[in-house]
Amino acid sequence: MIETHTGQGLTTVTLNRPDKANALTEEMLDALATAVGDSTSQVLILTGAGKVFSAGADLDAARAGLATSPLWERLSGAIAGYNGLTIAALNGTAAGGAMGMVLACDLRVATEGAKFFYPVMKLGFRPQPSDPARMTALVGPARAKRIFLTGERIDAAAAHQWGLVDHLCAPGTAVETAKTTAADALAATPAHVAALKSLHPLQ
Repeated sequence: MIETHTGQGLTTVTLNRPDKANALTEEMLDALATAVGDSTSQVLILTGAGKVFSAGADLDAARAGLATSPLWERLSGAIAGYNGLTIAALNGTAAGGAMGMVLACDLRVATEGAKFFYPVMKLGFRPQPSDPARMTALVGPARAKRIFLTGERIDAAAAHQWGLVDHLCAPGTAVETAKTTAADALAATPAHVAALKSLHPLQ
């Protein structure tokens, strides 16, 4: 349910459970964290198969204990600590627990029809521990509270205006847009990318 492709300085990791809106299971979280941890490419792109990036946690698994698993922080920590440029190429909507890996990336590219929401209030769960600070750093405290406390669905245009998303693109072009964005990093050495990445204060 996770596909990884590496070549020419780029690692692309794809969530591949489109029949379930790429809902995340324990197995998928572990595979994602391992794939990120094993990669030494100067650019890492995370994307999804189908029309949805990820609906978040598989609800049955979440209710069985996945909602409080340390795997969420293991994954977002691996992405935040990655030495290269990380880009979430959002082929569609990102929701709930999937937002953790999106927020941990350096940049976010999203298709124009994508939506973003974090329904922890409705579902009775808590956000991943590192998510509120990362969300606040991107959109500010008032909008972060709005996202977490109301579960409102934020469309791609608003997400872009707020700073949650860096680039909007046409459907089906998220990965190619991410590659274009990463062109300079792909042409640089891994050491140089890592050196520039280390200058950023928030990991």
